[in-house]
Amino acid sequence: MLRAIEPEADAEPLYEASRDPAIWTYLFDGPYASVSEFQAALEAAAGLDDPFRYVLVPVASGRAEGMASYLRITPEHGVIEIGNIWFGTPMQRTTAATETIYLLARNAFDELGYRRLEWKCNALNAASRRAAERFGFRFEGVFEQHMVVKGRNRDTAWYAITDQRWPAVRAAFESWLAPSNFDSEGRQRARLDGTAVPAE
Repeated sequence: MLRAIEPEADAEPLYEASRDPAIWTYLFDGPYASVSEFQAALEAAAGLDDPFRYVLVPVASGRAEGMASYLRITPEHGVIEIGNIWFGTPMQRTTAATETIYLLARNAFDELGYRRLEWKCNALNAASRRAAERFGFRFEGVFEQHMVVKGRNRDTAWYAITDQRWPAVRAAFESWLAPSNFDSEGRQRARLDGTAVPAE
């Protein structure tokens, strides 16, 4: 589930879910030294329209376990980006993580009417680049020395899904998320790209 930030309620579970410092390596903010410091950051973020941040609450746990944002929102050109995405340790490599990206994309295209959904990340962030491609984003190139983040140069890898490609990407997500794609132990039968998972 995606929902608006509730700083007082969300600070503690998000702080606990994000104790692994590796989560923050490529993000603009964090890591946070305390729950109160995290709450202050959430209070500041809650007042912004761009980036507009969501708290991620998997149905299975009912606890806040990550965050994601819409940012660089440009309605006059029909362009919106998803970013500042982090999945806490309990949410990583789960169906809920993949469903989060599907929900953000579906909302951007089908509800808000955008024509281009972007994904940008540090070019050194191999995990984010693999995720973008897995989720159906197409690589468009690297912008060298695009910005400075936490005192370090950032070359930015750009990815996008356009509205022409969205129906096929949406169908792939929905096929993967279907209950029939998972066995009784919750293991996927087919990958998001439609290829079968080899039997063990």
